[in-house]
Amino acid sequence: MELAKVLFFVVCSFMIRAAESFYLPGLAPVSYCEKQEGVEQKCKSHIPLFVNRLDSVETIIPYEYSRFDFCSPGRKDYAPSENLGQIVFGERIQPSAYNITFNEKKCSVACTKEYKKEDLDKEPLDFIKNAIRLNYQHHWIIDNMPVTWCYEVSTTDKNKQYCATGFPVGCYVDSDGNQKDACVIRPKTYSEKDTYYLFNHVAIKIKYHSGEGEDWDGARLLSATLWPNSCKKGCDGCPEALGIKSKQSDPLTISYTYQVEFERDDTIKWASRWDYILQSIPHTSIQWFSIMNSLVIVLFLSGMVAMIMLRTLHKDIARYNQLESSDDAQEEFGWKLVHGDVFRPPGKGMLLSVMLGTGTQVVTMTSITLVFACLGFLSPANRGALMTTVLVLFVCLGGPAGYVAARIYKLFGGERWKTNVLLTSFLFPGIIFGIFFLLNLVLWAEQSSAAIPFGTLLALLTLWFGISVPLVFVGAYFGFRKQVIDLPVRTNQIPRQIPEQSFYSRAVPGIIMGGVLPFGCIFIQLFFVLNSIWSHQIYYMFGFLFIVSVILIITVSETCVLLCYFHLCSEDYHWWWRSYLTGACTAIYLFIYSFYYFHKLTIVGTTSTVLYYGYTSIMVILFFLYTGTIGFFACFFFVRKIYSSVKVD
Repeated sequence: MELAKVLFFVVCSFMIRAAESFYLPGLAPVSYCEKQEGVEQKCKSHIPLFVNRLDSVETIIPYEYSRFDFCSPGRKDYAPSENLGQIVFGERIQPSAYNITFNEKKCSVACTKEYKKEDLDKEPLDFIKNAIRLNYQHHWIIDNMPVTWCYEVSTTDKNKQYCATGFPVGCYVDSDGNQKDACVIRPKTYSEKDTYYLFNHVAIKIKYHSGEGEDWDGARLLSATLWPNSCKKGCDGCPEALGIKSKQSDPLTISYTYQVEFERDDTIKWASRWDYILQSIPHTSIQWFSIMNSLVIVLFLSGMVAMIMLRTLHKDIARYNQLESSDDAQEEFGWKLVHGDVFRPPGKGMLLSVMLGTGTQVVTMTSITLVFACLGFLSPANRGALMTTVLVLFVCLGGPAGYVAARIYKLFGGERWKTNVLLTSFLFPGIIFGIFFLLNLVLWAEQSSAAIPFGTLLALLTLWFGISVPLVFVGAYFGFRKQVIDLPVRTNQIPRQIPEQSFYSRAVPGIIMGGVLPFGCIFIQLFFVLNSIWSHQIYYMFGFLFIVSVILIITVSETCVLLCYFHLCSEDYHWWWRSYLTGACTAIYLFIYSFYYFHKLTIVGTTSTVLYYGYTSIMVILFFLYTGTIGFFACFFFVRKIYSSVKVD
């Protein structure tokens, strides 16, 4: 017992540490130094600035940087390669036309765009206006760090800053003089009605840590922050803002300028350079509140389960075993009366076994992913690593899916093993891929960067048919070869009649009530996860997510066990599907919550609405399988345990 307490303390300490910080393994620092002509240097002098896709919180449709009429890069041969996760997430990293040299302070013109009268109503300029109106955000990258836009937030701490990983294309002042979004940074300058102010000038400040006195040469970059501005002449002090009228009639010239300065800062280490971004997100106190809220629910449920196990159930088993010879005495008690029917195969056993097989695949994938995330391998600096890990693990865990589906189907006495294997391989993966493909068609029609290229779709299909499906067949082969799971009691030939149930002991009310407590454990954490997806915020607190996921597993298990015991006591032995649906009902609450969350967003447009609910449906299906599988196996082990503890003729 003492050893268990020590282990519990060590695990909790590790999780808390992981929740507050993270480690970035496998990311080697790059050293920079001043440019010297004719001298061979070990460090780099040119600092590449990459541009990523542009997105908005008002629409789910992102676009590539090249889709806009901004400055085109002079060269494309040094664009970084993207992994599978980045492509699926819609990231499209490209080189930029901004030329930055280490420790060289300058103000330069990246390019100049001219729009004649006949070009004012054409797509390039209209596309930029629409991006300003929908508050699209640039996402730039320097040395694998996001170029941030830091500004003060209205808190009690006047020095508190929030550092966003993107900055707006511009701001818009409507015909009533209402300033939208980023116009508030200079309300007096951006005040002309019915005008679009394009942020064509950026002042970039790069901090670095010098290698003097260290075991490496040159300097390492710590951060890159910028301040956007709208200027007709950016390098001349910005005397006048660049305003574009809704119905522009005069020819327009736009110069994209950038100002760069460097600052040395030896107080910050390179390994801690992400801290200024992550610490500006004031969510830690809320996360702890979420954890404490969830722990209270778990302690409450654990107390009820302990009371049932240690008192009621223990007394029942002792009484049954003592009165073994008295049939009349046994008739007074509920849950033993159904021992001859409790393991009767359920209806639709094929579907249930398939759902359990795929659910096992999802549960295992999620657990391994969270472990890797807590170890720091899926940190924000490792772009696309999270989605890549999820896809690879899901594909490689086809074996456990086939094995579990086969074992459960054989337990139910099923004989159509070929159908079982095919459904496990294709039913739910096919549904998810079908929804994903339809949404991808919508993104293709919108020419969005989030549209998966045809070659990547073929690669995903190859992973599915070439790896996952064969592994399902292999797992099912070993599952069907195993002996049938041993059950503690025999099943009667004639089903026992179930007495009339009260309203609260019926299936539907029990299932609905069973999903409330598990959802109550996760809804605060769910808010931050949804923010990271739809509001484009960085999510890095995987330690908190791991703790909440453990609490969720415990809560779902205990809730399903409690309700299963109550139903058996009322002589209702139909627990197979009920245990699964009780746990899976948490996903129904997730789907209902998604409606509430959608109305808190500023998303506009039918296409974005379709995409939101389409991607949400995929998450709900996966969560349905996740919680349903946990609830089923918790009840399965509970029922086997209690019926193996009593003596039955």
